[in-house]
Amino acid sequence: MIFVTIGTQAPFDRLIKAIDEIAPQLNGERVVAQVFESSYQVKNLETVGFLSPDEFNTYFDEARLVVAHAGMGTIISALTQAKPLLILPRLASMGEHRNDHQIATAKKMQDLGYVQVAFDEQELVSKLLKMSAGANGSAASPQIRKVASDTLISSVRGYIFSNK
Repeated sequence: MIFVTIGTQAPFDRLIKAIDEIAPQLNGERVVAQVFESSYQVKNLETVGFLSPDEFNTYFDEARLVVAHAGMGTIISALTQAKPLLILPRLASMGEHRNDHQIATAKKMQDLGYVQVAFDEQELVSKLLKMSAGANGSAASPQIRKVASDTLISSVRGYIFSNK
């Protein structure tokens, strides 16, 4: 199953429309999209609205691939579960967010090799088709710990108690 999540702050019709249009080419794979106050009428996806944390985790756990906006909550969830993630950053110029911080987030995560990034709908479709077919990260993805490393914790603790 492919899980598409847009977060809970605003609709992201550009992402949902692109996924909806490509869904028939995904060999019948189930695609579930979290849709929030969308004006786009979905034709090829299973949609859900607001999800409780438990419901979100159920879909996230079941997914073999996640497609999302460039929100840190989703990125961290994917990295702690080593879940392949393809992100399309929201754009302020399209009224999708207040500013373009998601572009910076996406670039940094891509530079680190943590996620696949699409910067437009055509790139999203191309990368999704490759990932769905097993190329570019659908088998294994980087994984991070759910808690900070002992070294980082020790360093922060040392700073806090250093009376600086």
